[in-house]
Amino acid sequence: MAGTLFYLMGPSGVGKDTLLNTLRSCLENKPVIVAHRYITRPVTPTGENHVALSKKEFHRMLLANSFALHWHSHERNYGIGIEINNWLNQDISVVINGSRAYLPQAREEYPALQPVLITAPEDIIAERLYRRERETEAEIIQRLRQNTELNATCSAGSDSGRQTAIVMNDSTIESAVDQLHTIICNEKLPQTA
Repeated sequence: MAGTLFYLMGPSGVGKDTLLNTLRSCLENKPVIVAHRYITRPVTPTGENHVALSKKEFHRMLLANSFALHWHSHERNYGIGIEINNWLNQDISVVINGSRAYLPQAREEYPALQPVLITAPEDIIAERLYRRERETEAEIIQRLRQNTELNATCSAGSDSGRQTAIVMNDSTIESAVDQLHTIICNEKLPQTA
């Protein structure tokens, strides 16, 4: 495959959806596609731009080998469509919204993928989670507990593949999009952890 697969990951509330939605317009004239995820979650006006599926629809697509990558997290099923392989083979880079816990499996399928960890200080993430009103307080507390461990695992060096690039989303959306754009357009990689 000639294109690069950019595997974005980070905790809920770090701003991945906003980053990806803003990034799409910055990449209009570049050979890069931001792939949609297939999720067993309804679409909301302020949430991720994804393809909503029922559990049965997701299962049928899984049986039909329609996913290049898929995982289960927080009582939801997530999939990345097999169409990304066609794009990568056409020398088009692809940006996907992945899962930190699923990174090892994604590396097995795509050894040359570029992991990108979107992060922010815990107090900023907590504020964003409460503001979006999607989870209960108990769910938010659980997500924050898991955050530190998962970030450490994802930013640690790997025996194989590329090191994780870090995007700090703790100020303006423009600043974080600039960092991400730099990584995707291969101008230079920022310091990694």
